[in-house]
Amino acid sequence: MAHETLTTESGSIKMWTHGVPVEEQAKQQLRNVASLDVVQLPVAVMPDVHVGYGATIGSVIPTTGAVIPAAVGVDIGCGMCASMTSLTASDLPDGLAGVRRAIESAVPHGRTSGRRGRGGRDKGAWGEVPDGVASAWNQTLATEFKELSDKHRPLRNTNNLHHLGTLGTGNHFVEVCLDTEDRVWVMLHSGSRGVGNRIGTYFMDVAKKDMGVHVANLPDKDLAYLREGTEHFDDYVKAVGWAQRFARTNRAVMMRNTIDAMRRELGEFEADMVAVNCHHNYVSEETHFGQRVWVTRKGAVRAGLGEMGIIPGSMGAKSFIVRGKGNADSYCSCSHGAGRVMSRTKAKKMFTVEDQIRATEGVECRKDAGVIDEIPMAYKNIDAVMSAQSDLVDVVHTLRQVVCVKG
Repeated sequence: MAHETLTTESGSIKMWTHGVPVEEQAKQQLRNVASLDVVQLPVAVMPDVHVGYGATIGSVIPTTGAVIPAAVGVDIGCGMCASMTSLTASDLPDGLAGVRRAIESAVPHGRTSGRRGRGGRDKGAWGEVPDGVASAWNQTLATEFKELSDKHRPLRNTNNLHHLGTLGTGNHFVEVCLDTEDRVWVMLHSGSRGVGNRIGTYFMDVAKKDMGVHVANLPDKDLAYLREGTEHFDDYVKAVGWAQRFARTNRAVMMRNTIDAMRRELGEFEADMVAVNCHHNYVSEETHFGQRVWVTRKGAVRAGLGEMGIIPGSMGAKSFIVRGKGNADSYCSCSHGAGRVMSRTKAKKMFTVEDQIRATEGVECRKDAGVIDEIPMAYKNIDAVMSAQSDLVDVVHTLRQVVCVKG
């Protein structure tokens, strides 16, 4: 399906959204981004697009000589990891509750409930850091973060080591899946945890201060940007690069611990027969249409020619391992998932635990009020999303969940 072009007074937007809903508020956010003086090429919009903080989730933003911290967001380096194993469906027990409990024990996740609706205590962190996690917190990660935090005091006292190898909350998950040939896969979704949040939040404020009075001229003050060649730009790029490496390491540690837990439950098996580890919230320096630009993929996966990626559905829906077609108009990108059609608050009001039970039939997962906001009906139809981006990726494997651990 070819993209559609939305031309505005101050910029153009290329949209791969045929057959999927797009909120008017999301369209306005896209117009705001396209109007910035540092956005000189079209903004590319993926079919999972929906309203985000500052910039729209499911967008690919090319900036010239600048980066927009709020476009990258606070979960820097958030992404997916998948591994095909030598197991098949026949190797799994009839009941998968034991597998789910083993994964939940191996990967810290979630929060306790807070009083009066406030956030609870982070129980998704290590108390005593295991040896395998401590070794993953290598000298390079440790040294580079110390340099950043020594220069930028608000980055100090983050819980980075205790968050390495942990899942987080919200739509982050660990899943056991089957492909169309009944081969068992492990797939997970997480990012840079608390330290990425601190980096993102801090540099959003720095960008607003750096722009000074000029921030008032922006269509949205959260689109404040850092100019290339300035000290804070260089520091932000260094911090983002660090957070992206942390996030990739975080997923690798969780994958290793998940597979080890499954081996204790199921016996020995091979893993990493096919392995994919990709970001979908990040910024990188690239060349497109003969121009050097900073490409921010906010809820989008790089899909260069032959590159492997992951597009998950919601709980109870299909997910896909894909191969990029290298579509130049999309800056070699594709969607990062199905995309929400309603807010978490609306989903909690609209659906019941009984709805959640029906929607996740056949999946060993939580089926309680705490995960109603992740119900499949709160997301776009994944088949429609995949159809809208058929010129961006080819499907290599189609997966269905049989176990899901939610943050």
